[in-house]
Amino acid sequence: MTVIWHLALFMKKYSMKRKTVRAGGSVPEAREEVGMSTPEVLGDCSEGNATKQRAIALGIINHGIRRTFETAAHTPNELFDYTSGRWLANDALRLSERRTVFNVAELRLLAAQSVGRSSSDILSFTKLAECGCNRSFLITMRDGFKMIARIPYPHNQPSYYLLASEVATMDYLRSVVGIPTPDLYGYSAGKDNAAETEYIFMEYVRGSELRDVSSGFGERDIVSVVRQLVQLEAKMMSVQFPAGGSLYYACDLEKIGAGKGIPMPDDARFCIGPDLRPSLWHGRRESQIEVNRGPYETMVEALVRGAHKELVFLERFGQPLFPLDRSRREAYNYQEQHPSDHTENLNRYLLIAPSLVSPNPTLGSFRIRHPDLTHEGNILVSRTADSVWEICSLIDWQYASILPISLLAGIPDSIRNLDGDDEFDPKRRPSLPPDFTDLSDSLRGREMANLRRRLKHYQYFKDTEEWNPLHHAALMDPHMQLRQDLFHESSFPWQGEPLPLKRSLIQATREWDALAGPAAGPCPIAFHPEDVAEADRWQREQAELDLGMILSLSVVGCERHGSVPNERFEEVLLESKKMKDILFSYLETPQERTDFLAHWFLEDMDEEPYM
Repeated sequence: MTVIWHLALFMKKYSMKRKTVRAGGSVPEAREEVGMSTPEVLGDCSEGNATKQRAIALGIINHGIRRTFETAAHTPNELFDYTSGRWLANDALRLSERRTVFNVAELRLLAAQSVGRSSSDILSFTKLAECGCNRSFLITMRDGFKMIARIPYPHNQPSYYLLASEVATMDYLRSVVGIPTPDLYGYSAGKDNAAETEYIFMEYVRGSELRDVSSGFGERDIVSVVRQLVQLEAKMMSVQFPAGGSLYYACDLEKIGAGKGIPMPDDARFCIGPDLRPSLWHGRRESQIEVNRGPYETMVEALVRGAHKELVFLERFGQPLFPLDRSRREAYNYQEQHPSDHTENLNRYLLIAPSLVSPNPTLGSFRIRHPDLTHEGNILVSRTADSVWEICSLIDWQYASILPISLLAGIPDSIRNLDGDDEFDPKRRPSLPPDFTDLSDSLRGREMANLRRRLKHYQYFKDTEEWNPLHHAALMDPHMQLRQDLFHESSFPWQGEPLPLKRSLIQATREWDALAGPAAGPCPIAFHPEDVAEADRWQREQAELDLGMILSLSVVGCERHGSVPNERFEEVLLESKKMKDILFSYLETPQERTDFLAHWFLEDMDEEPYM
C-alpha cells in the first residue's frame, strides 16, 4: 500500500473533520477546501511541469515566503535575519542561508549618496519584504522621497555575477527596450564597500503585487492585465541577441577578469556573458569545477553546456544518493541510485542534442524573458484615474537568461489552465454555464473560479497570437515541451534521480521522426524494453506520489518547499507530527515502518551530499 492511500484514509478520518469544524461548514465544503476535488489546490503534476516542480521542491528555484513589514524600527537581528517564516525541515539551515550581516550606518550613507543626499536626510530605514533570494528595505527621506535598498542572501551563488547581471538586465530593458523596471540609483556586486555587503539601490515603485489584487478582478480587468503582459513580453522578445547566456555591463565582467563577453550591437555598455540558470551553479559546481557556461553562439551550444557541466561534476564528485526529495523515494524502492545511470543518460542526450534544434531557424534565435512570471508578486500593478489596472513594473530579474525562444516559450503557470479540463477550448472564449444562477453558492464559486482560470489562459494565447507571433509560433510547436524537458533535465544537478531524464529520452525515441525531422536520420539512441517498462512504471507511480505529497502539504498547511509563516509555525509543526503518527499507524509491515521513519519528508536531513 503506497503513502497516497494512507493519506486518503488520513484525510477522510482526520482532516475533513478538522477543516469542517474550523470553517464552520459542511463536509463537502471542507472537502473542497482541502482540495480533494479541486485541482487548483493540488497544483499541476503534469509531465510538462515536472522539472519546474522538482526544482522548486529542492530549492533550485526558491520563492520562499515574500512578506511585507510595517514596523517603523527593527533590532539589528531583525534587519539581518529572515523573520518571515520557518521551515518544517532543516529550519536552522534555511534561516542561516538567509542571514546577512552588514554595516547599517554605512548602507544608509551609501543609499543617501546614491540620490545626492546625506544620511541625515533619512527619516526611516525599515525592512519592507523578504523572499527566497533577497531582502528589501524601504528608505524614506524627510521630504517624503522613498527608495529601495535590496541585499541578496549569501546562499545565492554566484553572488557577483547574479547581482551584476540583474542590474544590467533591468537597466537595458528599461533604457533600451522600454520595459517598466525599477530605476537604478546605485549598486555593488561585491562586498568590498563600506557597508560590507552586496546591494542594489533602486526606485520605490508605488503599486500592488498582482497576486494581492487579482482575486478581485472582473473579466475586464483580467483581459486588460493579460493583454498588457503579452505586449510587454512581445516588446522584450522583439530584441534578437547576438548570443545566449546572461546580460552584464561589460565593465563588471572586466573587473573580475572574466573578459568582455559578446558586446550588444545597440549599446556597447552591455554584453552577454555566463548563463545564470541556477542548475549551472548549484552547490560545489559554482567554485569547484571549471566548465564553460556561456556565452553561447549557437543553439547547440546552449543545449549541451548544461550536460557537459554535470558530466564534469559527476566524474569528480558523483556518488550514490537517495532522491533528495524524500517524498519521491518510494518510487525508487527506497534504494540509493548510482550516478553511472545518469552519466549514461547524459551521454545519450548529447548524441541527440544537435537534432533538437528547431527546424524553424527563427525559433533558434536568442531572446530574453522574465525568469519567473509564474510568481505574480513579480508583477506590480496600479489603478489609473478611470479605475483600469495597469502594469507599472516587472521586478526581480535575478537568474534571467538569454536563450533560444524555443527553450524560453510557454504560458506562465499562473495563467495556464490546468491540464485535464476537458471543457476548456483555448481557441474559444470561456463563459459561465447557462444554469449558473440556479446553482448553489459553492458551485457558483467553483464555476467563477473555472471561468477566471480559463479566461486568463484563453486571453494570453489569443493576445500572444496577435501581439507576439514569434512566441506564438514556439507555443504551436507540438514538441516544444519535450525539447524543454530534455534541455532542463540534462542540466539539472545530480540529486539521486536518474529516471526523469531517462523518461524524456525514451519519449524522444518514440517521437524521433517528428521531433528531429527527416534530415536527422535514424535515432542514435535506443532503450531495452525493460528500461522502457521501468520508466513507464516509475512515471505512473511518481505521479501518484507527487499528488500525495501535494495533498499532505495542503493538509498540514505549508508550501511545497516546506515553508510556513512565523505565526503558524508551531501549529503546522504539530499538524505535521499528527499526520506522521496517523500515517504510520496504517502501515502493515516492519519494512514499511522502517522505510517510512527513515525517509519521512517533513524532518531534518543532511543535504551536504547533494550540493
